[in-house]
Formats: sequence, structure tokens, C-alpha cells
Amino acid sequence: MAATPKDAAAVILLKNPTDPQMFWVKRSTKLAFMGGFHAFPGGQLDKEDSAVPIDHAGESDAKLMRACAAREFFEEAGVLLARGVERVSTEKLEAKRHALEAKQKSFRQILEDDDLQVDGAALIEAGRWVTPPFAPRRFDTWFFLAWLPEGQEPSVETGELESGEWIRPADAVALWQRGEIIMAPPTLHIIRTLASNADRLDQMAAALIAAPEARRGSVRRIEFRPGIFLFPVKTPTLPPATHTNCYIVGGDEVIIIDPASPYEEEQRALDEFIDELIAEGRRVREIFLTHHHPDHTGGADHLSKRLGVPVAAHRLTAQRVQHTVAVNRFVEDNELIELAGNPGWRLRALLTPGHTRGHLCFYEENTGAILTGDLVVGIGTVVIDPPEGNMRQYFDSLARLLSLPKLSSLFPAHGPAIGSAREKLEEYVVHRTLREDKILAAVQAGASRPHEIVEAAYTDVHPSMHGLAERSTIAHLEKLEEEGRVLRDSAGYRAG
Repeated sequence: MAATPKDAAAVILLKNPTDPQMFWVKRSTKLAFMGGFHAFPGGQLDKEDSAVPIDHAGESDAKLMRACAAREFFEEAGVLLARGVERVSTEKLEAKRHALEAKQKSFRQILEDDDLQVDGAALIEAGRWVTPPFAPRRFDTWFFLAWLPEGQEPSVETGELESGEWIRPADAVALWQRGEIIMAPPTLHIIRTLASNADRLDQMAAALIAAPEARRGSVRRIEFRPGIFLFPVKTPTLPPATHTNCYIVGGDEVIIIDPASPYEEEQRALDEFIDELIAEGRRVREIFLTHHHPDHTGGADHLSKRLGVPVAAHRLTAQRVQHTVAVNRFVEDNELIELAGNPGWRLRALLTPGHTRGHLCFYEENTGAILTGDLVVGIGTVVIDPPEGNMRQYFDSLARLLSLPKLSSLFPAHGPAIGSAREKLEEYVVHRTLREDKILAAVQAGASRPHEIVEAAYTDVHPSMHGLAERSTIAHLEKLEEEGRVLRDSAGYRAG
């Protein structure tokens, strides 16, 4: 079941009307959710926001979310959007900010101490976006436009945010087009709209809310990086995931990776999206499969026949899907797939076994982005299930990705994109190593059967998941046995 969206708000701060600049931030690469992404300062609604003094704010929901936006922006960027703030010194504002961050005072107390009031009119509604259902964390986010008050300057303190800067919207778009940054669909829509309306300030807010997605509409066309479209489709996948990400990559010429859904309604939605891309002048060259699992191949045969394009996969994957998908050619390790368009795409197919024997990742050499299939996921965990799954190969595949010359972002088959590629890959290695250490310790303590080892090594996992955990435990044990660190006989496993 999809997560319920939480109420949140963010502020798009502008300055210099004759040559508008916006203030945005880069989220810390250490964050589990949207780490490394560029975004606008903001955060979740707090239960105390209803007590914040605010005027000119309209109906109750709009008033509440303006209070949330003002509080979060003050905490994250240090700018207080309130009437009377010009009477407060810079030093006192900084002290107020620290008191709010340390929870020494509520936002209401901070305002009332100097007879301040949030100015609802200074926060102009600029859209309301709902995170798509495939994400592990979802938000119903109100965006507000605001102009920098005289005498204040935003600043970012390290923690959840890595940096903050003023930038012209057109320059931000150029950074994204060069593949140097990653951002979520609302941010991309906002910077594009600001850039195209820089000389029409009176129309800016209306332009920001013109898109259906900016009015709580469904977000299906997701382009985290130029020419890498993510289209999530519902599949019979393992929870907590509910969707598999189909990727369409390229410019004038595109390939489709993992058209995954067996459901007719989802296939129609993907068909319509691909038709839109074709109407824009793009040509579909080929369909690729990362591996053979049904939640990755369910729509491949339908789409291949509909578009009249071939299906490509590793030969080991082709063997496993021969009765459900007609694979027209085999993809070899290190095969280069070059796609025409601006700026052009160079996808290197990498054989990365571990989850399955024929598993492929696709490495975009220009930007350092990797389409990871099920090697790394954005929600849930990767199951290594012998004999198809192999833990030693899985570690080797993670090491292979870490050795690539340029790493920027990961595009998994489940969950959202990951903006901190190296950190996430290293986290996976550490997590699996720690789990393996626990499994080895359990064997050394006398546990000999897989279910006994799971009970000792997976104390942090709900018992309902112990069945899947046992499969990964067996994969770890096979690796440890191969390395001579455990032995196996008729009585079970014992320390080597």
C-alpha cells in the first residue's frame, strides 16, 4: 500500500526584480530521502503551526500552510517573513533562529517576543505537489513565492542541508541540462517556469500553478536528469514496494528499460506516455531488460509488439523468460549503447550478477548516472535468493560500480532516484558486511540451522520477514563456506 502523503510547505525566495535570482539549497548526501538533491527550503507541518500569528492568509488550510512555510524557512534559511521584522537586529534574528532550532522557544513565542506577525500576503501560492505513490516517503507540499525582505540574507547551517546559494533560474536550468545536478519534478518545473517568466513577474505565480501536477495532479512523467525519464508502473512486486520503475532514456532516439507491468491499465498509461514522446519527434530503438523477474518483464512482450521494436537482454535472462518474452538479441557485458540527441547519451551495459545471474546495470558515462535495476533499490531491501542469487557475486557487483570513474546518481527499479551514488553504494557494502558479521557470530555461538541463525542475526527485522531473511542468510552462509569461514555437514553449519 502506498504511503499517505504528509503536509509540508516550501518557499521559493526571490530577489532583484530586474534580474530575478532564486535561493535554493542542496540536501546533504547523507540523507536517506532525496540526499544530494537540489530543492527549495521547507519541511513538514508542525502541530504548533496552527497557533502562529498570521494575517492576510485566506482560508484555514492556506493560513496553516503559510505558517508552516514561514517557520521552516526561518529555521532552514534564516530569513523571517514577518511584519515588523525590520525593527529586529541581525544579531537578535540569529539568536531567535538558534532558539527555534534548539526547541527552546516555539515559533509563536519567537514572533510574539517582538510583536511580529507572519505576513500571509508576502507568501504567494505557487503550486501544490503530491509525491507519486511509488516513493517510500510522500508529501503534499504547498509552494510559496516570496521576495527577500530588506536587510536580511539567507544562510544555511550544515546538517540536513549541505549548501545554499542565489542563482538565476536560467543558470539553474543550464546546470540541470548538463547533468551536473539532480532534482525532483516540482523543483524542475519551478526553475523552468521562473526562467521562462523572468521578464513577466506579474504572471509568474499563475504560470507556476498552470500545470495539472502543480494542482495536486498525478505525477507520472518524471525526469530527474535530462533524457532519463522514470515512469513508475504498478507491478506484483515484493512489499514495501508497490511499483517498478520503467525508464525511457535518450533524446531523438530512446530505449526503454523494464516495461514491467502485466496490468492492462498500467500498460495503457505507459503506452500513452511513450506516444507523447514519439509525438515530440523521438524514435524508440529497442527495449532492454535488467533481469528476468516478472515485476520487470510483465509488459515487455506487449510493448515490443505494439511498437514493433526488438527486445534485448543478457543471454541468461533470455533463457529464463523464453516462454513469456521473445528476446531478439543478447546484450554482452560492456556493450556500449549510444543514443542520438542533445547532449547525447552513452549507456554502458554492465553484467552485475548477485540478485540474478544475468542482471544488468546501465552506466551513463557522460553524467555518471547508473540505472541499477535490482542491484540497489530506493525502497525496501534487495533479496539474494540462492541458487539464482549469489552473495559473493553481489558484493563483487557493488565493488564494480564503486570502481567506475564517475559516480553521480542511482536510478533504481524500485523507489525514487538517489542523488548520492557513492554514499549509497558504500552504505550497501557496510550493511551487508555488518549482517554477515552477525550471521558468522551466530554460527560461532552455536546456531547451526538457517532459521536459528536468522533469529539471532535479524533481531532488527520483523518476524513476518524472516522467510525472506532466511534466503539471504543462506546466500551469506554459502559465501562464508566458500571462503572457509564456516563449514557445513549433516548437522548444519559450524564455525570454520
